[in-house]
Amino acid sequence: MKDSKVIIGLTNPKSPSNIGSVMRAAGCYRADAVYYTGERYARAAKFHTDTKDRSRDIPLTGADCLLQQVPEGAKIICVDLVEGAIPLPEFKHPDHAFYIFGPEDGTISQQVIDRADAVVYVPTVGCMNLAASVNVVLYDRLAKSVSTISGDDLIRQSRDINNRVVVKKEVEENS
Repeated sequence: MKDSKVIIGLTNPKSPSNIGSVMRAAGCYRADAVYYTGERYARAAKFHTDTKDRSRDIPLTGADCLLQQVPEGAKIICVDLVEGAIPLPEFKHPDHAFYIFGPEDGTISQQVIDRADAVVYVPTVGCMNLAASVNVVLYDRLAKSVSTISGDDLIRQSRDINNRVVVKKEVEENS
């Protein structure tokens, strides 16, 4: 049973392909909802980039202000290259999080940063694109979680229908 809540907020995302990749990540990491601000995605939404149709299960909603979408009890976590931010490897994720990501060609506003419970960054040389950042942060959350689901049942449920490969016993024994 899921005892945490994860919501993703995207600040004026630049491209529809990034939104599609964010939706795929949201599905893989069991996010509850995705919100976005700005007009760029709405204009480009006719391009079907959500290749796993995650928006059928996870709401993707336009909003005027991400801060107005934060549910009661959720911690606001901004993710951006901002001076003074916490490196992601040192960050402890809250159970109920509203992650706000900046756009690729801009940043999260100072007003939003000032309301955050934490501001984190992924310590890379150079900046990653939006979808890559979402994937890394959500994976970090999963990797640090005490309730990680794993095993062959998860693999069978998650893999593509064309993938039926298994690890041979000899490989397991040599590890």
